[in-house]
Order: sequence, then structure tokens, then C-alpha cells
Amino acid sequence: MKSIINLFFVLFFFAISALAQTNTIVYGSNPQAGHYASINGIKLYYETYGSGEPLIMLHGNSGSIKVFSEQIPFFEKYYKVIAIDSRLQGKSGGSPDNISYDLMASDFCALLNYLHIDSTYVLGWSDGGIDGIIMAMNCPKKVKKLAISGANTVPDSSAVSYADILAMKDFVAHNKTASKISIALNKMMIDQPNIPYAGLKQIHCPVLVMAGDHDIIKPEHTLKIFQSIPSASLCIFPDSRHGVLQQHPKLFNETVLTFFTK
Repeated sequence: MKSIINLFFVLFFFAISALAQTNTIVYGSNPQAGHYASINGIKLYYETYGSGEPLIMLHGNSGSIKVFSEQIPFFEKYYKVIAIDSRLQGKSGGSPDNISYDLMASDFCALLNYLHIDSTYVLGWSDGGIDGIIMAMNCPKKVKKLAISGANTVPDSSAVSYADILAMKDFVAHNKTASKISIALNKMMIDQPNIPYAGLKQIHCPVLVMAGDHDIIKPEHTLKIFQSIPSASLCIFPDSRHGVLQQHPKLFNETVLTFFTK
């Protein structure tokens, strides 16, 4: 009898484990939450979670929705999260012959129109932060509040280290096995963005400018962005690098939520 009971508990344990694995959400590849929209001549992929006021999440270069795996389950308790794969990345379409931050920001503004969203909170990391800045400039009525982390407004050594710039240039010039998409995305970072500081002064929505104290974006450049936006707040996370949202997700999430709700 004892062996039968033990066998029952073993089978029960494996059944629960299998169920837990089945219910694990893979952000960025979740058919229950995933959608496509025809935007600016491409298929743009996005996933939706939660309910309430909308919050869009914009990832970094060569990334996808998956980068927000620590943010989506937190913020879906407070907002309707719309996490988007930028064009040419993740599951979204596009051409390596036509890629820019301005075009990606235009995609996101157009998606909001497609979804009949008048205004939204925006969380952008790295390239997604650049896209969020351009959205706040080009479709300002769509952006209620903007939180950015590790964003830059110029591609030169005043914003990122000269060594990083040389590494990207070397990748574009000499990597013979890289895909056209990887080359295009790296070339975009070499040449763009080119957002004038005077343009930042035209942003009137509240903006939270964030970075890690050991970010690849130079602290003086992050400070300059903060100083150039009239309604900006600044947060530099201690002992943090470019990927602070994965490195310290609890602190990052609570900081952004406090900004959105204040």
C-alpha cells in the first residue's frame, strides 16, 4: 500500500510540473496574446496583456518583446500592456533597405491609430527610448507620459564611447557572416539618431529619463537629455548597466510605476 501511495505522489508531482511548464508564458511568442497589424506597408507584431489605460513597451536594437519578460507581468496588473516588436525585429516585417528611428516611431504612432488609442503611457528601453522621444516630438498627443532608459539622441562619442562606435563600424565593414538585417540595424546606430537638443525642448509631456550608472550611454549625455526636456525627471540607477530593467527589475518597475502614477 505504501508503495502505491508513493507512486501516486510521484505521478502527481510530475503532472503538476508538466502543467506548470505548459502554462509558462513565452513573451514575444505567445499565440494567445499575439496580433499582427498592417502598418506602413509591413506586418507589425504586438502582444497585449492586462486591462486599463494603455501602456506600450518598445525594445532595444536587435531585440524583441521578450526583453520585457520582467516588466509585462508586473505592469499588466495596472495597465493594458501593448508590447511591440519593432520593424525588422522579432516577428515584425520590414526591409533592411528601409530602416530608421523616425520610421519606427511612425509605425508606433500608426499602430495607436489602428487600435483607436488617443493617448498612451510609453516605456522605451535603448532604441525604444529613442523611438519614444521621437513619438513625443512627432505625435505628441499620443504620448501621455514617457519613461526612457539608456537612450541617446546623437550617434557620436559625446553619447557613446568611441570604442563602441569603432566596434559597430568594424562589424558593418568586416563581418562576412552577418545577415543583412544585422548589418542594417548596426548601421542605423552608427548614423542615427540625430535629434537636436532644441527639438527636445518642444516635448511637453512628463518624461522620466533613466540610465544605469555604468550604462553604455555616457552619464553626461543622459544628463543633457534630462536638462533639455522641460517636464523631465532624472533617475540614475546605482550599480547598473545598460540592461538595468533585467539586472534590477523590481527597482526598475517600481520606479517607472511611481512616475506613471504620480
